[in-house]
Parts: sequence; structure tokens; C-alpha cells
Amino acid sequence: MPAKLLEGKPIAEKIKETIRQDIQALSKTPVLASILVGDNAAALAYVKSQQKTAEALGIEYRLEKLESGISKEGLIEFIQKLNQDKSVNGIIIQMPLPSQIDYKKISQFISPEKDIEGVNPANMGKIVFGQAKILPCTAAAVMELLKETGLDLYGKEVVVVGHSEIVGKPLALLLLDKFATISVCHIGTSKAERLKAHVKRAEVLIVAVGKAGLIKGDWIKKGAVVIDVGINRVADKIVGDVEFEAAQKRASWITPVPGGVGPLTVTMLMRNLVEAAKLQK
Repeated sequence: MPAKLLEGKPIAEKIKETIRQDIQALSKTPVLASILVGDNAAALAYVKSQQKTAEALGIEYRLEKLESGISKEGLIEFIQKLNQDKSVNGIIIQMPLPSQIDYKKISQFISPEKDIEGVNPANMGKIVFGQAKILPCTAAAVMELLKETGLDLYGKEVVVVGHSEIVGKPLALLLLDKFATISVCHIGTSKAERLKAHVKRAEVLIVAVGKAGLIKGDWIKKGAVVIDVGINRVADKIVGDVEFEAAQKRASWITPVPGGVGPLTVTMLMRNLVEAAKLQK
């Protein structure tokens, strides 16, 4: 029997209803300031998606467009103005940034109280102590998808492939909080030719690398839950990091790409904004 599809949209709709209720309980409309440097097509598409979701929820979306030639110092100064603007509840910097600006360094200048992507070191640190109210959006989306399966993660063998700051690392910490047994795989695991062995024993597999077909379908353990965060364009198709058709024959649950993690990510961003507004209140 093929795996059940773990789709993000129905879960996102349920969470949006909670967000609407939370907004009604606030004394003011939450305001999201979105910084767009230059006019990258992918960033513009993501902005439109965010704007549409925000407006449907009753959130004010302020798009702040800056010239692509802005200096690092100029961008920091602009972020600090938004930090001090009491009408703004959350700040997001759209990716990619021009080559002269390092996102990792710049994101640290967003006030932790307004960091709705959960990337400020102060917010990352709270994950370690299990105190985080604002989580990196993709990691939070994965946790919501896992909750939907009804699987008790206690003691489960969970393999995370990819160790980025915004997905793999925070996910490992969030899963540890659920007492799962975690293995985090990366380029070193592949070079040591151990990736297949790790994947084959995973009761829960989460892949966030950005390499089409990296995980072969026949590596999947029978009955595993598979969450594919990867988004790759191959010819005219969007595919994940896992060989979907073959994996679906072996897994119990699997996310489609597109349609799995993606629809939830923007919703998590809006949930973080409302959480930030509550904390500021």
C-alpha cells in the first residue's frame, strides 16, 4: 500500500484559523516589515506569496525596497531604524542578498523581539533550552507535519540529512526535546559513504539538502515517515531530494514536492509575527 500524502495546505489552513483568533485578541493590527534589496525574481515571487497570506489574515505587510548597491553599513542602519519603530512587530530580510552583503552577519542585527524568522543567535539559543517562542520557519513547518502523523517521537530513530542553520541544526534540537534519537548527516557522511546506511535505519527521515534524487527510494525503511524539504527544478518539473515514486512504495507517510513543507512555511512566518506582537505587548 503506498504511503499517505502528508500535505501542508490543510494543516496551514487550521493554523491560519488560530492566527486569526490571536490577531483579534491583540489591540492592534500586527505589522510585518519586509526588506527587499534589489529586484531578484525569486525573492519577488516569495514576497507576493507572503503579502497575499498576510493580507488574508489581517496583517499589515510593509514592503521596504532598497537599492541593490546598498552597503552593509547602510542596510544595518535601515534595520536598526525598523528595530526602533514601535509600529513594526516583525522584520524579515528577503533572500538572496547582493554579493556584497553576508546574510548571516546582517541577520544578527535584527532585534530578537522582531526576528520572525528565528535566526538571531538569541532566538537560536532559546531552542537549546527549550524556551523558544519563535522558531525558524521551515523547522517549525517540519514539526507541524510530524505532529499531523500522530507518531510518538519518543525513542524513534530520526535521521536528518542536511545541517543548515535554518533547518537541520534547529530541527535536531527540536527533535531532541521530543526524546527522539537523532542522527544528522551532511557532506562528511556522504564522503565517508555512510549516508545510505543511516537512511536505511531511519523510522523518520527528514531531508533538506537541495539536490534532486539524493536519497534513493529503495533506501527507505518500510513504514518510515519521509519529509522532503528539498526544492529542485529538473527540466520543467519541481522535485524534492528524495526519489518520490519509489519512496512512496515503502514509506507510511511522505510529503509531496511541491505541496508538502512549502505551503506551511509562510504560515509559520505569520504565526511567528503574531507571537512577536504578543511578546511585545
